[in-house]
Amino acid sequence: MQLSSAHRILLITFSIGAVAIAGCSKKPSSLTGPDAASTLGARSGSDGGSGGGRLFVTSAHENGDGTATLPLHQGTSQGRTVWFIVLDASTGDAAKQWGVNESQKLANLRGTAAVQQVSVDNGVIDYPASVDFTPVRSITPSPQGFPPADFHVGAEGETGYSPFIQLPDGTILNASIVADESGQADKVTVLDKVNGHVTIQETAGFSNGRPVMYISTDSSVPLAAALENVTLAPALNNAPVLGQDGTDQARASLAAFVNGQTGANNPNRQGLNSAVLDGLSPLNVLRWTPNQGRYSPMWDVHLTAWTDKAIAAGQNRRQMDWGTISGLADHGTVTGPGGAKFAAVGIIVDCPIISQH
Repeated sequence: MQLSSAHRILLITFSIGAVAIAGCSKKPSSLTGPDAASTLGARSGSDGGSGGGRLFVTSAHENGDGTATLPLHQGTSQGRTVWFIVLDASTGDAAKQWGVNESQKLANLRGTAAVQQVSVDNGVIDYPASVDFTPVRSITPSPQGFPPADFHVGAEGETGYSPFIQLPDGTILNASIVADESGQADKVTVLDKVNGHVTIQETAGFSNGRPVMYISTDSSVPLAAALENVTLAPALNNAPVLGQDGTDQARASLAAFVNGQTGANNPNRQGLNSAVLDGLSPLNVLRWTPNQGRYSPMWDVHLTAWTDKAIAAGQNRRQMDWGTISGLADHGTVTGPGGAKFAAVGIIVDCPIISQH
Protein backbone atom coordinates (compact mmCIF):
# COMPACT_ATOMS: atom_id res chain seq x y z
CA MET A 1 0.00 0.00 0.00
CA GLN A 2 1.15 3.56 -0.63
CA LEU A 3 1.50 5.36 2.68
CA SER A 4 0.47 8.96 3.26
CA SER A 5 2.40 11.02 5.81
CA ALA A 6 -0.41 10.54 8.31
CA HIS A 7 -0.43 6.79 7.78
CA ARG A 8 3.34 6.66 8.24
CA ILE A 9 3.03 8.29 11.63
CA LEU A 10 0.31 5.83 12.62
CA LEU A 11 2.36 2.92 11.41
CA ILE A 12 5.38 4.06 13.40
CA THR A 13 3.48 4.55 16.63
CA PHE A 14 0.73 1.96 16.41
CA SER A 15 1.47 -0.02 13.21
CA ILE A 16 -2.14 0.35 12.11
CA GLY A 17 -3.37 0.42 8.53
CA ALA A 18 -4.85 -1.47 5.64
CA VAL A 19 -2.64 -3.50 3.35
CA ALA A 20 -2.79 -4.36 -0.33
CA ILE A 21 -2.38 -8.08 -0.99
CA ALA A 22 -1.11 -9.36 -4.31
CA GLY A 23 -1.69 -12.95 -5.34
CA CYS A 24 1.32 -14.76 -6.75
CA SER A 25 3.22 -17.91 -5.99
CA LYS A 26 6.78 -16.66 -5.67
CA LYS A 27 8.00 -14.03 -3.24
CA PRO A 28 11.18 -12.03 -2.64
CA SER A 29 13.65 -12.98 0.04
CA SER A 30 13.56 -11.32 3.44
CA LEU A 31 14.90 -7.84 3.96
CA THR A 32 15.52 -8.76 7.57
CA GLY A 33 17.61 -11.85 7.00
CA PRO A 34 20.39 -12.59 9.49
CA ASP A 35 23.90 -11.24 9.21
CA ALA A 36 25.26 -13.95 11.45
CA ALA A 37 28.82 -13.81 10.16
CA SER A 38 29.34 -10.22 11.29
CA THR A 39 27.20 -10.40 14.43
CA LEU A 40 28.09 -13.79 15.86
CA GLY A 41 31.36 -14.63 14.20
CA ALA A 42 32.18 -17.91 12.52
CA ARG A 43 30.43 -20.91 14.04
CA SER A 44 31.30 -24.57 13.86
CA GLY A 45 28.95 -27.46 13.33
CA SER A 46 29.68 -28.87 16.79
CA ASP A 47 27.52 -28.45 19.87
CA GLY A 48 24.34 -28.72 17.78
CA GLY A 49 25.74 -26.21 15.34
CA SER A 50 25.88 -23.57 18.07
CA GLY A 51 29.61 -22.93 17.68
CA GLY A 52 30.36 -23.17 21.38
CA GLY A 53 27.34 -21.13 22.38
CA ARG A 54 24.19 -22.33 24.09
CA LEU A 55 21.63 -24.14 21.96
CA PHE A 56 18.27 -23.72 23.66
CA VAL A 57 16.11 -25.65 21.17
CA THR A 58 17.65 -29.10 21.44
CA SER A 59 15.77 -30.45 18.42
CA ALA A 60 17.37 -27.78 16.22
CA HIS A 61 20.64 -27.96 14.32
CA GLU A 62 22.20 -24.61 13.46
CA ASN A 63 24.00 -24.86 10.15
CA GLY A 64 26.47 -22.00 10.61
CA ASP A 65 25.06 -20.06 7.65
CA GLY A 66 22.20 -18.24 9.35
CA THR A 67 19.79 -21.17 9.04
CA ALA A 68 18.57 -23.88 11.38
CA THR A 69 17.19 -27.32 10.56
CA LEU A 70 14.20 -28.47 12.60
CA PRO A 71 11.84 -31.45 12.76
CA LEU A 72 8.88 -31.02 10.40
CA HIS A 73 5.52 -32.27 11.67
CA GLN A 74 2.47 -33.12 9.59
CA GLY A 75 -1.02 -32.11 10.66
CA THR A 76 -4.39 -31.19 9.19
CA SER A 77 -6.68 -28.19 8.93
CA GLN A 78 -10.24 -28.47 7.61
CA GLY A 79 -9.36 -31.61 5.68
CA ARG A 80 -6.15 -30.16 4.25
CA THR A 81 -2.59 -31.26 4.99
CA VAL A 82 -0.37 -28.79 6.84
CA TRP A 83 3.24 -28.93 8.03
CA PHE A 84 4.34 -27.21 11.18
CA ILE A 85 7.29 -26.70 13.53
CA VAL A 86 7.31 -26.61 17.33
CA LEU A 87 9.72 -24.28 19.15
CA ASP A 88 8.22 -23.57 22.59
CA ALA A 89 5.95 -25.31 25.11
CA SER A 90 4.23 -24.18 28.30
CA THR A 91 5.33 -27.16 30.41
CA GLY A 92 8.63 -28.84 31.11
CA ASP A 93 7.33 -32.26 30.09
CA ALA A 94 6.10 -30.99 26.73
CA ALA A 95 9.35 -29.07 26.16
CA LYS A 96 11.33 -32.28 26.71
CA GLN A 97 8.98 -34.29 24.51
CA TRP A 98 9.32 -31.90 21.57
CA GLY A 99 12.92 -30.82 22.21
CA VAL A 100 12.01 -27.13 22.50
CA ASN A 101 12.11 -24.14 24.83
CA GLU A 102 10.05 -24.17 28.00
CA SER A 103 8.05 -20.97 28.47
CA GLN A 104 5.77 -21.22 31.47
CA LYS A 105 4.32 -17.81 30.60
CA LEU A 106 2.58 -19.41 27.60
CA ALA A 107 0.21 -21.09 30.07
CA ASN A 108 -1.36 -17.63 30.47
CA LEU A 109 -2.71 -18.01 26.92
CA ARG A 110 -5.11 -20.79 27.89
CA GLY A 111 -8.66 -20.00 26.88
CA THR A 112 -7.77 -16.71 25.17
CA ALA A 113 -8.43 -15.68 21.57
CA ALA A 114 -4.65 -15.67 21.02
CA VAL A 115 -4.58 -19.47 20.66
CA GLN A 116 -6.21 -22.02 18.41
CA GLN A 117 -8.01 -24.80 20.24
CA VAL A 118 -6.84 -27.87 18.35
CA SER A 119 -7.96 -31.48 18.39
CA VAL A 120 -5.72 -34.53 18.22
CA ASP A 121 -6.74 -37.69 16.36
CA ASN A 122 -4.36 -40.65 16.50
CA GLY A 123 -1.52 -38.26 17.26
CA VAL A 124 -2.32 -35.91 14.38
CA ILE A 125 -2.98 -32.27 15.34
CA ASP A 126 -5.90 -30.63 13.55
CA TYR A 127 -5.83 -26.83 13.31
CA PRO A 128 -9.08 -24.89 12.88
CA ALA A 129 -7.28 -22.38 10.62
CA SER A 130 -4.22 -22.49 8.38
CA VAL A 131 -2.23 -19.97 6.30
CA ASP A 132 -2.48 -18.59 2.78
CA PHE A 133 1.08 -18.58 1.49
CA THR A 134 0.27 -17.28 -2.01
CA PRO A 135 0.45 -13.47 -1.59
CA VAL A 136 3.65 -11.68 -2.62
CA ARG A 137 5.49 -9.78 0.08
CA SER A 138 7.38 -6.65 -0.88
CA ILE A 139 9.02 -3.63 0.73
CA THR A 140 9.72 -0.31 -1.04
CA PRO A 141 12.24 1.68 1.00
CA SER A 142 11.72 5.33 1.81
CA PRO A 143 14.78 7.62 1.87
CA GLN A 144 15.11 7.12 5.62
CA GLY A 145 14.35 3.39 5.42
CA PHE A 146 11.66 3.16 8.06
CA PRO A 147 8.76 3.41 7.71
CA PRO A 148 8.90 2.09 4.14
CA ALA A 149 7.31 4.03 1.30
CA ASP A 150 5.21 1.02 0.36
CA PHE A 151 4.73 -2.56 1.51
CA HIS A 152 2.71 -5.67 0.77
CA VAL A 153 2.18 -8.45 3.28
CA GLY A 154 3.11 -11.96 2.21
CA ALA A 155 1.69 -15.00 4.02
CA GLU A 156 -1.59 -14.33 5.78
CA GLY A 157 -3.29 -16.47 8.41
CA GLU A 158 -6.88 -17.45 7.87
CA THR A 159 -9.48 -15.99 10.21
CA GLY A 160 -8.64 -17.11 13.75
CA TYR A 161 -5.19 -18.40 12.85
CA SER A 162 -2.54 -18.35 15.54
CA PRO A 163 0.74 -20.24 15.72
CA PHE A 164 -0.01 -20.84 19.41
CA ILE A 165 -2.18 -23.89 19.92
CA GLN A 166 -3.92 -25.27 22.97
CA LEU A 167 -3.89 -29.06 23.19
CA PRO A 168 -6.85 -30.92 24.75
CA ASP A 169 -4.89 -31.29 28.02
CA GLY A 170 -4.35 -27.52 28.22
CA THR A 171 -0.69 -27.51 27.12
CA ILE A 172 0.23 -24.56 24.91
CA LEU A 173 2.63 -25.12 22.01
CA ASN A 174 4.23 -22.55 19.74
CA ALA A 175 3.55 -24.50 16.56
CA SER A 176 3.70 -22.29 13.49
CA ILE A 177 2.42 -23.68 10.21
CA VAL A 178 5.27 -23.30 7.70
CA ALA A 179 3.66 -25.02 4.70
CA ASP A 180 0.31 -26.23 3.46
CA GLU A 181 -1.37 -26.89 0.15
CA SER A 182 -1.07 -23.20 -0.80
CA GLY A 183 2.72 -23.08 -0.51
CA GLN A 184 5.39 -22.52 2.11
CA ALA A 185 6.81 -19.75 4.28
CA ASP A 186 9.32 -17.45 2.59
CA LYS A 187 12.01 -18.15 5.18
CA VAL A 188 11.93 -21.88 4.47
CA THR A 189 14.96 -22.82 2.38
CA VAL A 190 14.53 -26.61 2.44
CA LEU A 191 11.23 -28.45 3.01
CA ASP A 192 11.83 -32.19 3.26
CA LYS A 193 8.39 -33.73 3.72
CA VAL A 194 9.67 -37.24 3.15
CA ASN A 195 12.28 -37.22 5.90
CA GLY A 196 10.47 -34.76 8.13
CA HIS A 197 12.95 -31.88 8.25
CA VAL A 198 12.78 -28.19 7.40
CA THR A 199 15.54 -25.61 7.15
CA ILE A 200 14.59 -22.02 8.00
CA GLN A 201 16.39 -18.69 8.02
CA GLU A 202 17.36 -17.36 11.43
CA THR A 203 17.61 -13.73 12.50
CA ALA A 204 20.43 -12.21 14.56
CA GLY A 205 19.67 -10.12 17.64
CA PHE A 206 20.84 -9.50 21.19
CA SER A 207 19.77 -10.39 24.71
CA ASN A 208 21.46 -9.65 28.04
CA GLY A 209 24.44 -8.15 26.24
CA ARG A 210 25.10 -11.23 24.09
CA PRO A 211 24.23 -12.19 20.51
CA VAL A 212 21.29 -14.52 19.99
CA MET A 213 19.79 -16.24 16.98
CA TYR A 214 16.02 -16.56 16.72
CA ILE A 215 13.44 -17.68 14.19
CA SER A 216 10.73 -15.18 13.36
CA THR A 217 7.52 -16.85 12.18
CA ASP A 218 4.46 -14.62 12.74
CA SER A 219 3.38 -11.08 13.59
CA SER A 220 0.13 -9.45 14.65
CA VAL A 221 0.16 -6.38 12.36
CA PRO A 222 0.70 -5.91 8.61
CA LEU A 223 3.78 -3.66 8.71
CA ALA A 224 5.71 -5.93 11.08
CA ALA A 225 4.67 -9.04 9.11
CA ALA A 226 6.00 -7.44 5.93
CA LEU A 227 9.24 -6.24 7.52
CA GLU A 228 9.91 -9.59 9.21
CA ASN A 229 8.71 -11.53 6.14
CA VAL A 230 6.45 -13.70 8.28
CA THR A 231 2.81 -14.76 8.53
CA LEU A 232 0.26 -12.13 9.48
CA ALA A 233 -1.67 -13.41 12.52
CA PRO A 234 -3.77 -10.62 14.11
CA ALA A 235 -5.00 -13.01 16.84
CA LEU A 236 -1.63 -12.63 18.56
CA ASN A 237 -2.65 -9.20 19.83
CA ASN A 238 -5.21 -10.92 22.08
CA ALA A 239 -2.39 -12.19 24.29
CA PRO A 240 -2.35 -10.80 27.81
CA VAL A 241 -1.42 -7.96 28.35
CA LEU A 242 -0.07 -5.01 26.37
CA GLY A 243 3.05 -3.61 28.01
CA GLN A 244 3.08 -6.22 30.81
CA ASP A 245 6.04 -8.57 31.17
CA GLY A 246 5.43 -10.41 34.45
CA THR A 247 5.14 -14.15 34.97
CA ASP A 248 1.35 -13.74 35.07
CA GLN A 249 1.39 -12.48 31.47
CA ALA A 250 2.16 -14.12 28.12
CA ARG A 251 4.32 -11.37 26.61
CA ALA A 252 7.99 -10.43 26.88
CA SER A 253 9.64 -7.12 26.00
CA LEU A 254 11.62 -6.35 22.83
CA ALA A 255 13.24 -3.09 21.71
CA ALA A 256 13.34 -2.35 17.97
CA PHE A 257 15.18 0.81 17.00
CA VAL A 258 13.68 2.84 14.16
CA ASN A 259 16.54 5.29 13.48
CA GLY A 260 19.79 3.55 14.32
CA GLN A 261 22.97 3.82 12.30
CA THR A 262 23.03 2.24 8.84
CA GLY A 263 25.63 0.71 6.56
CA ALA A 264 26.20 -3.01 6.12
CA ASN A 265 29.80 -2.82 7.37
CA ASN A 266 29.12 -0.33 10.16
CA PRO A 267 29.79 -1.94 13.57
CA ASN A 268 27.12 0.32 15.09
CA ARG A 269 24.48 -0.58 12.50
CA GLN A 270 21.09 -1.35 14.07
CA GLY A 271 17.40 -0.76 13.53
CA LEU A 272 14.41 -1.24 11.28
CA ASN A 273 15.71 1.53 9.05
CA SER A 274 18.93 -0.45 8.57
CA ALA A 275 16.95 -3.64 7.96
CA VAL A 276 15.17 -1.96 5.04
CA LEU A 277 18.15 -0.04 3.62
CA ASP A 278 20.90 -2.60 4.24
CA GLY A 279 18.88 -5.80 3.81
CA LEU A 280 20.12 -7.22 7.12
CA SER A 281 18.72 -8.10 10.52
CA PRO A 282 17.37 -5.17 12.57
CA LEU A 283 19.41 -6.52 15.51
CA ASN A 284 16.50 -6.23 17.91
CA VAL A 285 17.15 -6.43 21.65
CA LEU A 286 15.18 -9.12 23.50
CA ARG A 287 14.76 -8.84 27.26
CA TRP A 288 14.88 -12.52 28.24
CA THR A 289 16.37 -15.81 27.09
CA PRO A 290 14.77 -19.28 27.39
CA ASN A 291 16.76 -20.15 30.53
CA GLN A 292 15.02 -17.28 32.36
CA GLY A 293 11.58 -17.65 33.91
CA ARG A 294 10.14 -14.56 32.25
CA TYR A 295 11.02 -15.70 28.71
CA SER A 296 8.25 -15.88 26.16
CA PRO A 297 8.46 -16.02 22.36
CA MET A 298 5.55 -13.52 22.20
CA TRP A 299 7.61 -10.36 21.94
CA ASP A 300 5.85 -7.12 22.83
CA VAL A 301 7.56 -4.61 20.53
CA HIS A 302 8.77 -1.28 21.92
CA LEU A 303 9.66 0.91 18.93
CA THR A 304 12.72 2.87 20.02
CA ALA A 305 14.04 6.18 18.65
CA TRP A 306 17.24 8.05 19.37
CA THR A 307 16.60 11.72 20.08
CA ASP A 308 18.14 14.33 17.78
CA LYS A 309 20.35 15.43 20.67
CA ALA A 310 21.62 11.88 21.21
CA ILE A 311 22.38 11.49 17.51
CA ALA A 312 24.24 14.82 17.39
CA ALA A 313 26.30 13.74 20.41
CA GLY A 314 27.20 10.41 18.80
CA GLN A 315 25.37 8.39 21.45
CA ASN A 316 23.40 6.35 18.90
CA ARG A 317 25.60 3.29 19.14
CA ARG A 318 24.57 -0.34 18.83
CA GLN A 319 22.73 -1.57 21.92
CA MET A 320 22.72 -5.15 23.20
CA ASP A 321 20.93 -5.11 26.56
CA TRP A 322 17.32 -4.28 27.49
CA GLY A 323 18.31 -2.84 30.86
CA THR A 324 20.68 -0.39 29.21
CA ILE A 325 17.97 0.72 26.77
CA SER A 326 15.50 1.15 29.61
CA GLY A 327 18.05 3.36 31.34
CA LEU A 328 18.49 5.43 28.19
CA ALA A 329 14.72 5.89 28.09
CA ASP A 330 14.68 7.00 31.74
CA HIS A 331 17.23 9.69 30.87
CA GLY A 332 15.40 10.82 27.71
CA THR A 333 18.17 9.65 25.39
CA VAL A 334 15.74 7.35 23.56
CA THR A 335 11.97 7.67 23.27
CA GLY A 336 9.18 6.19 21.28
CA PRO A 337 8.97 7.44 17.67
CA GLY A 338 8.32 11.15 17.35
CA GLY A 339 9.15 11.80 20.98
CA ALA A 340 6.40 9.52 22.28
CA LYS A 341 6.82 7.63 25.54
CA PHE A 342 9.03 4.55 25.35
CA ALA A 343 6.40 1.83 25.60
CA ALA A 344 4.86 -1.20 23.93
CA VAL A 345 3.06 -0.13 20.77
CA GLY A 346 0.66 -3.02 20.12
CA ILE A 347 2.82 -5.22 17.90
CA ILE A 348 3.51 -8.87 18.68
CA VAL A 349 6.21 -10.84 16.88
CA ASP A 350 6.58 -14.58 17.42
CA CYS A 351 10.35 -15.09 17.63
CA PRO A 352 11.59 -18.14 19.57
CA ILE A 353 15.23 -17.87 20.54
CA ILE A 354 17.24 -20.78 19.20
CA SER A 355 20.69 -20.04 20.64
CA GLN A 356 22.88 -17.57 22.51
CA HIS A 357 26.56 -16.88 21.80
